[in-house]
Amino acid sequence: MSESSSPSTIFPDRLRSAREYRGLTQGELAERAGLQPSAISHFETGTRKPSFDNLRLLADTLDVTTDYLLGRVAEFKDLAGADKLHRHYDALQEGDRKFADALITHLAGKTAARGSGKK
Repeated sequence: MSESSSPSTIFPDRLRSAREYRGLTQGELAERAGLQPSAISHFETGTRKPSFDNLRLLADTLDVTTDYLLGRVAEFKDLAGADKLHRHYDALQEGDRKFADALITHLAGKTAARGSGKK
């Protein structure tokens, strides 16, 4: 986020961008998030700002982080879903954490190998 950009000025564009990436209309996003369609319109035009609860609802519905919507990170595609994994990590016992780490490392390696043409 640049010095002159505040979350209030970034949020409307980020919300619109994430909504369009997911292929949703304002009405569809509103329905999925349990909000009024006019609220989504107001958020995207910057005439209203969401409450903390609504910010979280929008982030969860769009599968992005609140950090993305507020301009704290540049890309949401790489982060989508990671927040959900992290929420449950603390509830795991030490042995299960090691297993989860090994599994995620293994899956990331498989993905990287596919990307370089290997199987």
